Amino acid sequence: MGRFKSFEEINSWQKARIFNKRIYEITESPKFNKDVELNRQIKRASISISSNIAEGFERNTDKEFIYFLYVAKASAAEVRSQLYLALDLEYITINEFQELIELVTEISKLLSGFIKYLSPKP
Repeated sequence: MGRFKSFEEINSWQKARIFNKRIYEITESPKFNKDVELNRQIKRASISISSNIAEGFERNTDKEFIYFLYVAKASAAEVRSQLYLALDLEYITINEFQELIELVTEISKLLSGFIKYLSPKP
């Protein structure tokens, strides 16, 4: 965790915060809003990304932090899968899909790099 004093300083958390806002904005469309289950699930998975980064940071050990970063990364994959369904059901446009996929993929890559950085070296 070294150079960070709070989880708010972590780039992947900052980007996840922006991503959460976009998910909330996009899921408020009339089409998406009708699908209560998918709407709820994609929001939960999105929130899980930033929440797990924050929770892991506060655990104060690299081992636990890495675990929570993996959980955040898994949530990012879950959101990606749900975005494909939202596109297939025409709840979102191709442009919205591409924007969100790009954002969540970037977050996932940042998490991978952070995990690698924090992992014990052989």
